[in-house]
Amino acid sequence: MWHKLSRTLVLKLFLSYLVVLLIGAIVLALVVEIVIPSAFQRHMLSMPSMMGAMMENMDMFSGFRSGVNEALLIAASFAALTALVVSVWMSRRVVAPLKELTRASQRIAAGQFDQRVAVRGYDPDQRDELAQLAHAFNQMAEQLEHTEQMRSQLLGDVSHELRTPLTTIKGSMEALIDGVLPATAATFEQIEQEADRLQRLVNDLQELSRVEAGAFALIRQPLRLAELLQTAAESVDTQFQQKGMTLIHQWPAGLPVIQGDHDRLLQVLINLLSNACQYTPPGGEVRLVALLLKDEVVISVKDNGIGILPEHLPHLFTRFYRVDKSRSRQAGGGSGIGLTIARHLVEAHGGRIWAESAGVGEGSTFTFALPV
Repeated sequence: MWHKLSRTLVLKLFLSYLVVLLIGAIVLALVVEIVIPSAFQRHMLSMPSMMGAMMENMDMFSGFRSGVNEALLIAASFAALTALVVSVWMSRRVVAPLKELTRASQRIAAGQFDQRVAVRGYDPDQRDELAQLAHAFNQMAEQLEHTEQMRSQLLGDVSHELRTPLTTIKGSMEALIDGVLPATAATFEQIEQEADRLQRLVNDLQELSRVEAGAFALIRQPLRLAELLQTAAESVDTQFQQKGMTLIHQWPAGLPVIQGDHDRLLQVLINLLSNACQYTPPGGEVRLVALLLKDEVVISVKDNGIGILPEHLPHLFTRFYRVDKSRSRQAGGGSGIGLTIARHLVEAHGGRIWAESAGVGEGSTFTFALPV
């Protein structure tokens, strides 16, 4: 217990003061012990001849007092000097980590996100505030560096996503003007598809900005979950039929009525179902499952598709994160925004969302739970 308490900042400061006082007292005692005999003897020898016992006692007392005062003055000077040196040394040891944090934070403010500070004696079970502060600072710096990397990646992804349809549209229009490309319905349909792709990307970015800023309102109303799930399944039915996939519905007849925003929850369901369809090979199977567990309704989208490596699972709901960037792009995927939006919408309803997968080729399950 004392070992744990001694690691707190308050006790560190108290102990540093106590050490300074003890060292000062020890130096004072040692110097007094050394100086008093010579000082007393010098004062006694400098006294005039003594006349009588009374005079002798008074002169001896006067000499003793002068000797002690001189010894104390010298000892106090040495003790003060020693205490000053020790206090400066100990203060620097306590303040040094804070100065290091200050310098690192200034460099991070200047854009150098790779800065880290030394963590001395960190133990989550002990109360060393400076070590905990340094550990938290490093975590913050690591997250900032990761965010900056994701921002840079976003710029590259968005520029690529914008460049591809713009190039196609521009090339098609130039070919139409030059008469190289015939003005047929198929040509205009291709141009329209590329324009739709641009619009989806812009809409996703705008939606992400709103949900992360909390600048959206939930229109809560009583929702029959069975009807909501059926609507979501019907919305993606064409997409599943085009890939020859099967969408299986599994939920009990007595699902409760919940309070929620119909359009937002439908958006979450369609996003999860569309992702399952996109990353499951043709002829695959997706299950939309719902059940009531205690005071929550749990909705899962399970597929037997390509699966996800375990190291990717914690990052799937991070904005702009994609497991396989090249594959997502070739398959017409987005920029890793949909799952982030889904997470914010589920959390706005007081729920939680997570992903599970046994590995590559083992399929994946995306699940979210809402309070009843």
